[in-house]
Amino acid sequence: MSSDRQQARDGARRGDGQRPPVRVGVLFGGPSAEHEVSCASALGVARALTGDGYRVVAVGITRTGGLRLVPDAVLAGYLHGSGAERAIDDRLTVAGPTVELRAGRQRGTAVVTAVDAPGTAHAELDVVFPVLHGPYGEDGVVQGLLESLGVPYVGCGILASAVGMDKVAMKRALRAEGVPCTPHVSFDGQTYQATEDPEKLVVGLRRPLFVKPARMGSSIGISRVAEGDDLAEAIEEALRHDNLIIVEQGVTGRELECGVLGGARPEASAVGEVRVTGGWFDYQQKYLGDSDPMIVPAVLPDDVTERIQDLSIRAFAAIGGWGLARVDFLYDEAAGELYVNELNTMPGFTAHSMYPKVWAAAGVGYREIVDRLVALAFARHAQRPTGPQDPR
Repeated sequence: MSSDRQQARDGARRGDGQRPPVRVGVLFGGPSAEHEVSCASALGVARALTGDGYRVVAVGITRTGGLRLVPDAVLAGYLHGSGAERAIDDRLTVAGPTVELRAGRQRGTAVVTAVDAPGTAHAELDVVFPVLHGPYGEDGVVQGLLESLGVPYVGCGILASAVGMDKVAMKRALRAEGVPCTPHVSFDGQTYQATEDPEKLVVGLRRPLFVKPARMGSSIGISRVAEGDDLAEAIEEALRHDNLIIVEQGVTGRELECGVLGGARPEASAVGEVRVTGGWFDYQQKYLGDSDPMIVPAVLPDDVTERIQDLSIRAFAAIGGWGLARVDFLYDEAAGELYVNELNTMPGFTAHSMYPKVWAAAGVGYREIVDRLVALAFARHAQRPTGPQDPR
């Protein structure tokens, strides 16, 4: 057992009949285009945390950024009901009284308070699990709030989250550490508007191209541009979601994914493969398709699997990751080349998601994943300074 795993097990504040349960605030929803995916992921996490030493408090974030506390009776119906077969149709709903998060009276806790009744505490939290995808949740914004409250939280910190969310910054970090990436260019909306011919922005790249918003996930706003396709139309679609655009050269090959879990000494999971139609893995295939496109474990030579696992841990370290990430690869089988396409610092947690599947193939079940993530949150929090620089 790695020292990280042992630390996680030793650091978990689980109820044992003598200690009170760990109060976990599950944050979900949010203003990003991945709101529905977050609601589905959060239900899986909340169900895994229910009972056996945990008490779940669900706090939804509206599309405009407001906080709503899901009432206990409503949450109980979600947690103990029989869920729909497809995770995307089985999700928490952001509804309930308007609340806000404040620092708790006890160091290392946060409190959920009523907005309409100042001083009235609905619930106190020992740790927060931000099951948020995309901008305002996976990009360091919520992480900054939680840092300011001084409460332990699951997943990457401010910097790693921001770098992981920004595909341009991420690729710079990966290249600096010698992690292979696909050829790409980036530019902002003003540069595009000032350019008469958008083809001049992608000189040196071969088609097909993938045009992406730099800070978005779940394949939202992405277009594949083959010979004869309109590059300007793809750029304008991406600009609907972000003012910073990245254009990547397509790689003819296999799409592979690997999970990372841990802190200072993270571990890599089994490797999964995504079998796609239409040239790339879009939102429809990820969440709404009729068939499961994921093959776990991927059929690969042992040395390729080992290279992917090694590169996953190196990529995680390159952004300063903590807790978890899913690392996505493109594998040019004919040339024997692997490219890291991106990292997701809060990957999907639905039953239809790759991250739980690749860890299950490595012998780590869903419940153990969330157990370890909560424990890692406490372990990192224990390392934070407590001197004059601590605002508490």
